[in-house]
Amino acid sequence: MPARRLVTTVTPARAHDPRWSSVDALLELETDDGRRVTLLDDRGWGSTAPPEVAWASRADVEGTARTVVGPDEPPDGVTPAQEAAAHREHLVAVAAAAGVVVTADELAVLPHDVVLHPDVERWVVR
Repeated sequence: MPARRLVTTVTPARAHDPRWSSVDALLELETDDGRRVTLLDDRGWGSTAPPEVAWASRADVEGTARTVVGPDEPPDGVTPAQEAAAHREHLVAVAAAAGVVVTADELAVLPHDVVLHPDVERWVVR
C-alpha cells in the first residue's frame, strides 16, 4: 500500500502551570487506503506564556510542527544532510515494522500536512 502523505497532528499537552502552554506533535504516515501509521509520538514544544498569548500565526505553528518532528540538529561531525538521511531511514524502519513499505526517497518528497486540534486552532492568531 503506497504512502500518500505525512501528517503531523498538534494537540494540547498537559501543563502543570497555567502560565505555561505546550503541545504534542504526532507524526504519522498515511497510506493510499487512509490507514495511518505512527512514526513519532515523542515530540512537541512549549511556551512560558499561557495559550491565549503564546501562539503566533497558523503558518508559524505549522512550521514549528514540521521542524520538531525532525530531523534533529546534527551532532558534531555530522552534516545536516547526513542527519536528515538517518532520520528518514529511522522512519522507514518504523513504517516497515508496521507493515508499510516506503523508501527514504519517497518519504523525502511526500506532502507533509499539519492538523491542529481545535483547542490549538483557537490559540493561533488569525
